[in-house]
Amino acid sequence: MPRLADTPLSVLDLAPIRQGGNAADSFAESVALARLTERLGFTRYWVAEHHSIDGIASAATAVLIGHLAERTSHIRVGSGGIMLPNHPPLVIAEQFGTLETLYPGRIDLGLGRAPGSDGATMAAMRRDPRAGVDDFPQRLEELRGFLDDERADQRVRAIPGQGTKVPLWLLGSSDYSARLAAREGLPFAFAAQFAPAQLHHALRLYRDNFQPSSVLDAPYAMVGLPVVAADSDERAEFLASTARQKFLGMIRGHRTKALPPVERLDWTPLEQAQVEQFFGAAVIGGPQRVRDGLDAFLDATGADELMIHTDVYAQEDRLRSYEILGELWQTGRTEHS
Repeated sequence: MPRLADTPLSVLDLAPIRQGGNAADSFAESVALARLTERLGFTRYWVAEHHSIDGIASAATAVLIGHLAERTSHIRVGSGGIMLPNHPPLVIAEQFGTLETLYPGRIDLGLGRAPGSDGATMAAMRRDPRAGVDDFPQRLEELRGFLDDERADQRVRAIPGQGTKVPLWLLGSSDYSARLAAREGLPFAFAAQFAPAQLHHALRLYRDNFQPSSVLDAPYAMVGLPVVAADSDERAEFLASTARQKFLGMIRGHRTKALPPVERLDWTPLEQAQVEQFFGAAVIGGPQRVRDGLDAFLDATGADELMIHTDVYAQEDRLRSYEILGELWQTGRTEHS
């Protein structure tokens, strides 16, 4: 059986702001995408914490999660992720305990270590530059204490939060979080949507070192993956130029709002190679190429779940990409039922 038909699909949304658009447009479009993917049977819808970045509107991540959860009915909504060293664990527990209380059984808390910003923004956030370098496990343990059942000797409590047991995920683009997730018996999500180089190494470390816990009996690995699906291979490649322009801008030291697709990019061979390193795991094409590409990716990684990130300029093209993916997924399930 092709693996795609048997693999849960989820969404990673960076709440993109396009050139000529604004954050209000982005939030409305995220709601529309969340509703569509809920109807298509996707498992979860995550948004990510980034700060002071042109083109990304998801800085107040917990607030946006609540907005999306209120406007959907059953899809899980969460963070991909919250950057734990940016916030006191008590505050995160209170925020996500509130969300879990409002939307019971629907909230995920994915956690990362990176600042999600540059040095000046880190300073504005009052983040210690070394936060999360050595103390991430301690911060994680403190957060878990505020979400688990109250201890008899516990003086500080998260209210709401205590006892909600919001599911925790560790996110990473290297082997650090893979090792920690294995040690703690937590689910692991790898960010192949922008850093695929260590994907196979991290998954192997996670699975080989996994310790069963009260949360999981066996390892569970989700992989974030760039996917651009369109009605033809040529159309998909054209639409993917928006994401390639974003990575090219990052290489050149400037970030922009999402740019319209172009027929060709003005880049050097070195820049092209660097962009393709970021975009190396991408699956781009018409329906058949996407189906074959995803099946091959699943065969190669054994991912338990795929979190799809589709970075295109126009909302109608983003919705169409997920529609095609949903159709492929549902067709595969029907063919093999």
